[in-house]
Amino acid sequence: MKEIKNVKEFNEIIKSDKPILLDFYADWCGPCQALLPTVEKLATKYEDDFVIAKINVDKNPELSRQFKVRSIPALFFIKDGAVQEQIVGGQSAHVLESKIQSYTVTA
Repeated sequence: MKEIKNVKEFNEIIKSDKPILLDFYADWCGPCQALLPTVEKLATKYEDDFVIAKINVDKNPELSRQFKVRSIPALFFIKDGAVQEQIVGGQSAHVLESKIQSYTVTA
């Protein structure tokens, strides 16, 4: 799973033609750490169809402000360069996987 370390890296990822899942987290956040293994497994499983990246809110305050992150973990689903959906708080693997699948279905 890719970690976005700055705005430049974010701008490169956002150009992708694949859907994107951004996971805003912090090292000190218990729910974030609990969610991380699930997100990492999904990143591996869907690496051909989906870009899944994590962003540390403490190291990237500019991106956190840009996405108006107020609570973490905060997950953003992006397609065609625009945020389609935002989820705040811990989520089950089943919920996240079904959302990923809904964005990877090709018409």
